[in-house]
Amino acid sequence: MAEAGGLGEIAEDRLLDGRLKLHQPKKGHRAGSDAVLLAAALPAAFPGALVDFGAGVGTVGLAAALLRPDLLVTLVERDPDLAALAAGNVALNGLSGRVEVVAADVAALAEARLAPASFGCVAMNPPFFSADEAKPSPVANRRAAHVADQPLALWLKAARRLLKPGGHVAIIHRAEALADILAGLATGFGGVAIRPVHAAADKPAIRVVVTAELGSRRPLALLPGFVLNGPDGRFTELSEAVHRGRAALPGG
Repeated sequence: MAEAGGLGEIAEDRLLDGRLKLHQPKKGHRAGSDAVLLAAALPAAFPGALVDFGAGVGTVGLAAALLRPDLLVTLVERDPDLAALAAGNVALNGLSGRVEVVAADVAALAEARLAPASFGCVAMNPPFFSADEAKPSPVANRRAAHVADQPLALWLKAARRLLKPGGHVAIIHRAEALADILAGLATGFGGVAIRPVHAAADKPAIRVVVTAELGSRRPLALLPGFVLNGPDGRFTELSEAVHRGRAALPGG
């Protein structure tokens, strides 16, 4: 495919058993399993629309919209080239009536005219590494997707601002980031549910999927681990079903 802005050559990929079509850069950060797991882990019900922070090419929000035919979604992405790709992916998947793209920084949502207490759920797949932790990459969109130049607490503060009472937040992150996630959720959130994600049953968790409810007083729940691959290196039965969009990631 042709090149797009500063993103280089663009490829078309398919997720959810081919239902989700994505135009995304051939080089750099490429959406895949993390985004699918996050979309599958969204609460079964929440009071209103979904907003996807740091949406990139739109994978999480678009997957959620395809899995939930009545869901309205806003994709927030600060990189104008990625936001343009996300807008194209909205049209590519026939979702222009239910999904909108807002080119904005999570740190400046008021300027984007996103009203407080206007969403039922915030999904986020934030950059995983600090500048000190990350290996240098010459590919700009990979750096932006993997290297955090804003603290996670800022993203969670923005989520609190946009959520309706009883709204939910859903996060996927490195397992090592769990302490930071819990610290950020300590203000305003309850009903925290933590699901470790393991590459194999005998390996330490590589990811955590964390959900929480604004204003809830329910206690924290540590859920059974989700195992991606069996002993043969292939997806487990449940992992296969989740990646094909045929099963949800059970919540708390």
